[in-house]
Order: sequence, then structure tokens, then C-alpha cells
Amino acid sequence: MKHLTRRLALPILLLCAGPALAHNPMCECAPVDAEQIKCTGGFSDGSGAPGVTLDVIGYDEQVLVGSKLGDDSTLTFKRPDGEFYVLFDAGPGHVVEIDHADIGEP
Repeated sequence: MKHLTRRLALPILLLCAGPALAHNPMCECAPVDAEQIKCTGGFSDGSGAPGVTLDVIGYDEQVLVGSKLGDDSTLTFKRPDGEFYVLFDAGPGHVVEIDHADIGEP
């Protein structure tokens, strides 16, 4: 009886566990015009990211724009002079970096 219980326990536990639903961070930045960039953040499960930290950082590690995504999960900011990257930080393991060269020109 003891062996039968063990054999049934594993399949039952596996059925109850269900698939793990991962949600990876996503962020896109695109030029609005020659002077502005708009970034949109969210997660791969389709959820938005209002209030998530989005910083624009120079290559010297100076924060040029420190902000959070708005209620629509977007942030528009003035394009900095020089080289920079955008850091979308939704917590440990949920970080996206976008280099200025990947944003392009309008």
C-alpha cells in the first residue's frame, strides 16, 4: 500500500502544479522626432509596467533622466547629447538595457 501511495503522489502533484507562467520584461524605445524619444515597457504576458523605474544613463554612469513609467507604461524624454543607454528596471531578474545606437534616428 505504501508503494502505491508514492506512485500516485508524484503524478497528482505534477498535475496540480500546472505550468509556470513566466513574464519577462520588455522595453522598446523609438524616436518621436529629432529631439524626443518614447519608451514603452511591459511584460511578455501582455501586462503593462506603470510605475516601473526607467532611467537614462550616460556612459559615464551619470543618471541623465531618472523617472518612472506613466500610467500608460510609457515615458517620453528629450534625447540626451552624447552616448547613453536606457535602463528599464522592474526588479531583480527583470532588467532591460537599450543602447542609444539601437534606438535610431527619426
